Amino acid sequence: MRGKAASRVRASETSPEQLDRTIERAVSHLLDLQYDEGYWWGELESNVTITAEHLFLTHILSVGDEAEWKKIANYLLSKQRDDGTWAIWYDGPGDLSTTIEAYVALKMAGVSSDKSEMERARSFILSRGGVEKARIFTKIWLAILGEWEWRGTPMMPPELILLPKWFPINVYDFACWARGTVVPMTIIRTLRPVFPLPRWAHIDELFVRGKSSADLSLPRKDTTWAKLFSSLDRILRVYEHLPIKPLRKTAMKRAERWIVERQEEDGSWGGIQPPWVYSLIALRALGRNMDDPVLKKGLAGFYGEKGFAIEDDETFRLQSCLSPVWDTGLAMIALEDAGLPSDHPALVKAGEWLLDEQIFVGGDWQVRCNGRPGGWAFEFANDIYPDTDDASVVMMALQRAKLDEKRKSHALDRGLEWLLAMQSSNGGWGAFDRNNTKALLREIPFADFGEMIDPPSVDVTAHIVELLGQLGYRVGFRPLDRALAYLKEEQEPDGAWYGRWGVNLTYGIGYVLPALAAIGEDMSSPYVRHAIDWLVNHQNEDGGWGELIEGYKDQNRRGRGPSTPSQTAWALLGLIAAGEIEHPATVGGIEYLLQTQREDGGWNQPYFTGTGFPVDFMINYHLYRDVFPVMALGRYRRVLWKALAPEDRMNPMNSTNSMNSTNSMNPTEESSCR
Repeated sequence: MRGKAASRVRASETSPEQLDRTIERAVSHLLDLQYDEGYWWGELESNVTITAEHLFLTHILSVGDEAEWKKIANYLLSKQRDDGTWAIWYDGPGDLSTTIEAYVALKMAGVSSDKSEMERARSFILSRGGVEKARIFTKIWLAILGEWEWRGTPMMPPELILLPKWFPINVYDFACWARGTVVPMTIIRTLRPVFPLPRWAHIDELFVRGKSSADLSLPRKDTTWAKLFSSLDRILRVYEHLPIKPLRKTAMKRAERWIVERQEEDGSWGGIQPPWVYSLIALRALGRNMDDPVLKKGLAGFYGEKGFAIEDDETFRLQSCLSPVWDTGLAMIALEDAGLPSDHPALVKAGEWLLDEQIFVGGDWQVRCNGRPGGWAFEFANDIYPDTDDASVVMMALQRAKLDEKRKSHALDRGLEWLLAMQSSNGGWGAFDRNNTKALLREIPFADFGEMIDPPSVDVTAHIVELLGQLGYRVGFRPLDRALAYLKEEQEPDGAWYGRWGVNLTYGIGYVLPALAAIGEDMSSPYVRHAIDWLVNHQNEDGGWGELIEGYKDQNRRGRGPSTPSQTAWALLGLIAAGEIEHPATVGGIEYLLQTQREDGGWNQPYFTGTGFPVDFMINYHLYRDVFPVMALGRYRRVLWKALAPEDRMNPMNSTNSMNSTNSMNPTEESSCR
């Protein structure tokens, strides 16, 4: 097995001096990346559809800029592979819908269809069945641009917004990201707006049998729920042609108001691209023009110092989301693990910035939770949708930073109160909502791309369990007992834990094992050893760990792939937490990180190890390659340092921090929200 090959690495190959130098360089590199305001913010790289759709949006809003479109074209061409395709992730297979959207954007930007790049893309598209085989979202974009028939898209009646919260299906059954997309989409699908392309930009050549002969039928699924939803779609088409729809006007007004009420301070919706662009299109279809303050603010939010756009002299690209709160929390933990003093200016400044980001206003999460607000969001501005994962990471980061104690204690108390109130009935935590588990929504015709619900996940739950452990809670505290039972129940037969928000099993294990250690769980328990065995048996010969995204669906690639700094660090975090500090696998992983560090203190990682929707939407967090190795190396050194005799201890960072700091809440008491 590969684990045995890696175990040949000897402990003596890593000297304490080399470990110190590596950590010092990495810390210096991270400090250099901090912004003056105190936060860290790395690029959130996804796929080219986000940028192609921005070009579509500017056409729809009549604000297209020739220079910007040319830069978009340059960017798209730079991401095309030799076979003419575009993929959803680095080194992934060519994706039909992604390639179609890139092709259309290039043609709109003036790139001739006779160019070799376009010919290769077109050849791939036609070989996969053409536009008719594209995803529903791609077809909706093409319908808005006049290149697909609206009747070839699923029905989305605006009356959905009128269904009460107790109804078997209502808008709050969707995950927040899907909810923010579905509501404007009901307006768009009802009004069926068309903003036609000029004749020279038409894409008739992407239809295998010609546009007039295109198959407009919806994708078919074989499940019982899918068949029921298909029948409902046919009924709604009949309803659509009725002369009288008594609730239609009321529904449209309610949906419009729902959208406007949820625009964020920065002009976005939900802090992510899909609800944002569809909300703008819906409002535009309702007759608002660019003088409207909501549309004006929405468009401006893409640009500016803290906007989603990244532009240079030659290219323009758009991020799907921004991650400053997440990046800052992780960077602080990494630096604290590396031994940076708790009163270091970088930690103090970052901690104060995070305290300012705490959210004390309500949001959609209150539909199924009666707790008081107190969480944190992922982005600069997303007050309506704080998430539990960010809250737990931020709170772990704040614990060890030397900040105003009264203010910090209040923040931790309110944050914990909110987290405990957000626990789902099965003991786990979802990211944004409580008990958002209606799996039948995955079967609606609209849902052929991405996740529609936000059920509890192992990795989010593990972060919160780790926080509870660091706050002093132990078995016997009811929310913790329920969470621990959930984690045990979710362990897979081979010992791994599924990674919902990161790729994949090393992510799950790398979060669960530190959580178990933090609450004092017996790390010699059979279920813990089972996870450790999985890590050892999936180590690569170079000492690192890596997983391909295909492993989410392909069992033959499960847990296998080229080594990456972030995935290696996740595996090491699990092994270190389990006490396997001298295990050859741990030593091999440390050696891998030491040997692959760049001279400037960072690491290279082109692979996508972040997850939006498993396989369907993947992310390369540009800061992951740096923060997680620092965490792993810092914790490894700390354990080695503690094992030395007192007279031999020399901590180069002069750390006086404690992992066991607590807030003012009595660890034997449950939150008042419970």
